[in-house]
Amino acid sequence: MSNVLVLDLETQFAANEVGGWGHIRDMQLAVGVTYSPAEDAYRTYLEEDAELLIGDLRAADRVVGYNLLRFDYEVLRRYTADALKDLPTVDMLDVIHRSLGFRLKLDDVAAATLGEGKSADGLQAVRWFRQGQIDRVIDYCRRDVEVTWRVYDFGRQNGYIHYRDRSWRVRQVPVRW
Repeated sequence: MSNVLVLDLETQFAANEVGGWGHIRDMQLAVGVTYSPAEDAYRTYLEEDAELLIGDLRAADRVVGYNLLRFDYEVLRRYTADALKDLPTVDMLDVIHRSLGFRLKLDDVAAATLGEGKSADGLQAVRWFRQGQIDRVIDYCRRDVEVTWRVYDFGRQNGYIHYRDRSWRVRQVPVRW
C-alpha cells in the first residue's frame, strides 16, 4: 500500500456559530493538510482547493486520520455530492471508540502514546483564520497531521496505542490498522 495519505483539516467557523454539530458542512474548509509517508511530503489545501483535495483522497490507497468519518469528510461534503464514505479509510477515533465504547481526544492519545501532544486546538485555529493568520493555521494543521501519522504508525508497528484512564493510569488499546 504505497499511496497512504494522512489527513486533517481546520474550519472557518466553530460548531456553535453554524447551529451546532448537526451543521458540520456549514463550518467550511479553512485549511486541509495531507502527508504522504511514501514521499515524506506534506501538501496544503485552502478552500479553493477543496476539489483537488477530494481528488487526492480519491486517488489514495488508504486515508488515515482522526475523526474523519464524523467530521473531516462531513466538512468536505460541502464541496461535493459524494458522501466520501467509500474511501478506504482508517479513522483511528472510530477504531478506538468501537474498542473502548467511548471517545478519546487525539491530544490525549498522543500524550499517552508518544509523550507529546498537539500544539493548540481547533477553536484557536478558527481565531487565527479570522485574524488572517493562515500560516499559523497551516502550521497547526500540519502538526496535527504529523501527530496523527506518528500515533497511527506506532499502532501499526506495535498493535496497540496508549491512553490514560480516569485514574491517570496508562492503558493500552489494541488496534489493527
